[in-house]
Amino acid sequence: QVQLVESGGGLVQPGGSLRLSCAASGSIFSVNVMGWYRQAPGKQRELVAHITSGGSVYYADSIKGRFTISRDNAKNTVYLQMNSLKPEDTAVYYCNLHWGGYLYWGQGTQVTVSS
Repeated sequence: QVQLVESGGGLVQPGGSLRLSCAASGSIFSVNVMGWYRQAPGKQRELVAHITSGGSVYYADSIKGRFTISRDNAKNTVYLQMNSLKPEDTAVYYCNLHWGGYLYWGQGTQVTVSS
């Protein structure tokens, strides 16, 4: 059984920063992809960024230059450093882990950007 536990969400003013963490536990294949999705009220869940176990990264255009994804393979943990936050970044952020035909989600963490 694989579990993903997220932390680091909260309320921040526009222009501020937050760092999300997601720790995976259980039987995890060493070659995998970890990432972050988000879902705003009334909108579909969208991919924010992902990173492979080899270090290749992808960023959605909407967050390029502001967010940085990283991971610690020894700890099976992925991070999302979010800078220059905007109100439109407000959403529930979900951690994702997948390899082969296996797909796992975290419970989500709320990020609210508001003055």
